[in-house]
Order: sequence, then C-alpha cells, then structure tokens
Amino acid sequence: MSTIDRRHLLQAGAALTAGSIFGIPLEVAAQAAKGGVLVIGTGENPRHLNSAVQSGLGTMLPAAQLFASPIRMDKDWKPQPYLAERWSLSEDNRSVTLFLRKDAVFHDGKPVTADDVKFSIEAIRDNHPFKTMYGPVNAVTIVDPHTAVVRLAEPHPALLLAMSTSLTPIIPKHIYGDGPDLKIHPRNASPIGSGPFKLVEFKQGEHIILDRFDHFFLKGLPRLDRIIVRTFKDPSSLMIAFERGEIDIHSSARDPASQARVRKMSNATLVTREAPALGPLTWLAFNNKSPKLADKRVRQAINYALDKKYLIETLLGGVHTRATGPIVSGSPFYTKDVERYDFNLDKARKLLDDAGLKPGVNGVRQTIDYDYLPGLPEAPIIQEYVKVALAKVGIEVNVRTSPDFPTWARRISSLQFDMASDNVWNWGDPVIGVHRTWLSSNIKPGVIWSNTQSYSNPKVDELLAAAGKEMNPAKRKALYVDMQKRVVDDCPVAFLLEIGIASAYLTKVVDRPAGIWGPVDAYTEMSVKA
Repeated sequence: MSTIDRRHLLQAGAALTAGSIFGIPLEVAAQAAKGGVLVIGTGENPRHLNSAVQSGLGTMLPAAQLFASPIRMDKDWKPQPYLAERWSLSEDNRSVTLFLRKDAVFHDGKPVTADDVKFSIEAIRDNHPFKTMYGPVNAVTIVDPHTAVVRLAEPHPALLLAMSTSLTPIIPKHIYGDGPDLKIHPRNASPIGSGPFKLVEFKQGEHIILDRFDHFFLKGLPRLDRIIVRTFKDPSSLMIAFERGEIDIHSSARDPASQARVRKMSNATLVTREAPALGPLTWLAFNNKSPKLADKRVRQAINYALDKKYLIETLLGGVHTRATGPIVSGSPFYTKDVERYDFNLDKARKLLDDAGLKPGVNGVRQTIDYDYLPGLPEAPIIQEYVKVALAKVGIEVNVRTSPDFPTWARRISSLQFDMASDNVWNWGDPVIGVHRTWLSSNIKPGVIWSNTQSYSNPKVDELLAAAGKEMNPAKRKALYVDMQKRVVDDCPVAFLLEIGIASAYLTKVVDRPAGIWGPVDAYTEMSVKA
C-alpha cells in the first residue's frame, strides 16, 4: 500500500502532526512497519520520563518501555524474571539477592551491571515520592558484576512487588551518576534505559516517540517497531481521534459518554477494571494546616454534606464505585467497618455550629478555596457538585483553576490550598501507595502525592510502621484495619470514588500486557495487525 519502507519510517521521528508522521498518515505508517506502529492517545502531560523520581501514569507508561525493572508481575501477582534471571530471599527476610542477565545492555550499548542496580535502588529510595517503598533498604552491595544484594533494616513484605514495572526502573549510573540532583537531572527528559524501546523524541504537551530497541535482552522482542504517545488537551478531541482511527488506544475511556461511544464501534474493544494493582482513589483533600480546616469537625461536616451516592450514580453515570477509606476494596487489607459519612445535612450543620462557624447575615459561614485537578475527567463534575452541595450548609466555595498539571501540583504540594480534588493510587501494596499519604514523616513540601494534606496522627504512624514490616498476612490486616478506622475518623480527606480504570483498544491491537500493572507494564508482546 505504501512506498515508504521500514528504514525510512523509523528515521521519521522528529515531527508529528495530528494523524501523521512527517505528513504520512498513521495508518499508512503502521502498515509500513514490520511489527506495526502503536499510537496511544492520552490526556496526561508528564514533565519528564524518569520514573525513578516521579510517579503517575503520564511518566510511568513511557518509562515502562524505556527502562527494564528487575522483575515483572504476572496476572496472578507472582514475580517473574526480567532483568534479574532469578533471585533468592534470605531466611530472615532481610535481604534479597538479584542475579542479573549477562546480555542486557543500555540503549547506548553499555552493559547493565550490579552497579547500576545499586545506584538505581538507592536513588529511588532517596528521591522517589513513594518514600516507604524502599524505606527499609540500608544498602545494596555488589557480589560481582551481575549479582547484587539488597539489604534491609527490617523485613519488607512488598519488596518483590516494589521491584517490578515500573516502580523500579534500572537507570544507568554512567548517565545519572554525574552529580546533578536526580529530581531535576537534565537527562530526565531524554533518558537512556535498557527497556524494549528507546527514545526518539519527547515534546512535552505534544508527543513521545519511542522506537524498538534491537538489542533488547529478550530475544525477538519487542514486536512493535514504534510507539507514539500523543497528548490531547481535552477529552472530546481524544475521543474523536480514536473514533477516526488516528490513535489505536484511548488510555482514559472511563467516563460514561466515552464508554458508550466505544461500545458502538465495531472495530474497538473497551477494557474496564484493567490494571488491578493500580488501585486509584479520588478524594477531596483538605489542607489540615489551613485555619479554615484545622478543626476536624469542619472536615467531617463537609464530608457529611456530600451525597456520594448521587454523585456516583447520577452525575458520574455509575461507572465508578464508592470509596470508603484509604485502601481500595479489592485489597486483601480493606475493611468496610469505618464511618461512611452518608449524606446528612443536619449532622453537617450541627458540626459546623459546634466548631463555631455560625451563618452570617447572608447565610455564609466561611469561604474555602477549591483547586480541582486538571486532566482528571471527573474533576469538573465533582467541583461543580461540591460548590452547590456545600452552599447548602453555608460554605461558599471559590473554585480556582490551574492551566495544567504542573501548576496544580506546585500549588498543592506547597500547601497553597484549602481544599482540592485529587487522584491517588494504592500501587499494589499499602507499603508502596498508601503509607506515603498518611505518614507524618512523609510531609514533604514541594513533593506532590506525598502527605500533601499535612496529616499527622502518632498512632497511625505507629500502626503503619508495624504493618510495613509484618510478614504475617492476618496480623498485617489487623494493623491496617485499625489504621483505616483512625484515618477515616480524622477525616483528612473526604473519600469519594474508586476509579474504574478503562481503556479502549482498536481490535487490530493484540497481546496487551496481561500482568497486574496493565498499561504501565512493558509492551514487549503487543503488536498491531496490518
């Protein structure tokens, strides 16, 4: 069909327009490549591509292609070899020895060694916002060029999960060990890894172009020749592009209207509840240090004033489920035995009265600034509803918009807010994705998705510390049940939704990642049929 050959296609990486590469229609480009070109549409706008120092789907999806991790997790939550051919745990659960592949190389041809593993794990421990993920790591010692031992101060029940895609990208020491702060390292936007794809171009807010790495350590993989991640500034244009076949994957088809449109397409498949390990929660975050919200009764009153059933079933079309606490319902550590804050305007008004917030002559008790998260599909509906709902109890909401995610993140992480919508994820195990939000030691100004609520409860700190090293599942659950009850009672946030992760795929996309990480796993087997 096309006169352009594969070699020319793979050289055409510097320019991308809507539906074309250098003016070549994407459908033509895909047929020109042997393994196909996969085009992903997203509303995410990552600042950089180094997931060793940054969480979030926007960074982690491309990072899973650029970097390899020591292991991968299959659909049954069992670890499988990746960069590490095998591993062994010590009897006291205080160390794990990783035996690396001897044929793995970075995209610049340098070998992957135990020194890179040591550098990466210690860098993640010291720089990643998930501070508890590698908090117990004392050091990584090197036995030989392909054997590294991760040594722990205490047992770590989520250690192997933490070593999987894309929580532990192995980054090259010879690139990142040159001195600059890793969080602002200039190579974060032009990284080199040992994953199945190498970076061609990253143009923030527009696109990411990745090409097949021909020297990937899994022979014959990846199958794709190119991945293009296109950023869309609004959900409607993203949906239209998918319907037109300009993109192969709609990465955030989770609203009712988009899902209905996908179901009408004869050449598309909707996948809901994918990536069980992600565990996304949407909540209304309170700045616990704001004078307006420091009193727990005020936070509880706001929670009672919100009709979550109406929000979820009517306004959001019933595609999500209700969140009741900091751990998602699909987790073995979840408990439903917490205060649900069911809709109760009388209770909300009484709590506000008891807190000394009496209505003024105009009926307003106080005004609260509210920042909603740009790019979150549900955020506009939530903010409109919250404004109306809180007015019924005398709280005036001043909605503040942010032009993009970085602006919102700077405002929230620096505590320049009263109340904000937020989307925070469990990431497989509470040690990784839950502890970071509630530990008082993780109040890190300037770091988004740490403890940005400035929540502090010494008993919760104690419970999380114990659960983080408890290897017995039943005892761990008991600790987490107690923690959930205390956090929900303190009401540092109003829990709203458990988000149903959903993506739409054109039927020509085959062999999607089958593991627990879904779209943030490596696309090694995926291909696009001609």
